[in-house]
Amino acid sequence: MIHPTARGFETAAEVYEQARPDYPAEALDWIVETLDLRPGAHVVDVGAGTGKFARQLVARGLRVTGVEPIAEMREVFERAVGAEALEGTAESIPLDDGSADAVTAAQAFHWFDPERALPELKRILRPRGGVALIWNVRDESHALHQAYAEAIRPYKGDAYPAGGGHPAGKPLASPLFTEVKERTFPHVQLMDADGLAARAASVSFIARLPEDERAELLERIRALAPPGTFEFPYVTKVFTGHSR
Repeated sequence: MIHPTARGFETAAEVYEQARPDYPAEALDWIVETLDLRPGAHVVDVGAGTGKFARQLVARGLRVTGVEPIAEMREVFERAVGAEALEGTAESIPLDDGSADAVTAAQAFHWFDPERALPELKRILRPRGGVALIWNVRDESHALHQAYAEAIRPYKGDAYPAGGGHPAGKPLASPLFTEVKERTFPHVQLMDADGLAARAASVSFIARLPEDERAELLERIRALAPPGTFEFPYVTKVFTGHSR
């Protein structure tokens, strides 16, 4: 089942692809090393979106299958990544038992129901297969992030599922996985005022706003930006583990 707020991505897939950041190379290197992923290893990227993370896995010689419930996101994924994207959710993955060397979820696990998703991730993993969850978390110690967060907060409501699947918690705290590790990496996204507005437009609960209300909010966000090109900083959080 798709969370109602996530339906916003049905209309925001193209702007998501345009406006969202990639992931730091150091984080990818750490995942590949920690999970011992050799060239040709099969990685299933769950909640794959438009393939922002998957294409970085492919660039490292890995064979990637995306799993994504929203058709508009899958369409962009297949165009941008050049790999297959299957219709499915983390709670119901259309792949055989033990068919993956690793599973990943990038900017996605907070949409999952951990009690149902974690056993499903384990099911498709080979014995001792790896799992990696990654998020670009906005750095709200930065003044622009604080202003951006204040602007969008009134629209958030109960946008995301409750539970332990968020980067502020311990999303891999489960007896199904062992050798759980956590790392953080600095990351920045270069953008201008239009890019900042597009970044906001790619947020699911903003994409679902009435058109006039969304346009007014995006103009307010555009006005927050400093002149020219600037850095929008993130803290990239990564959690890894292995199937027991």
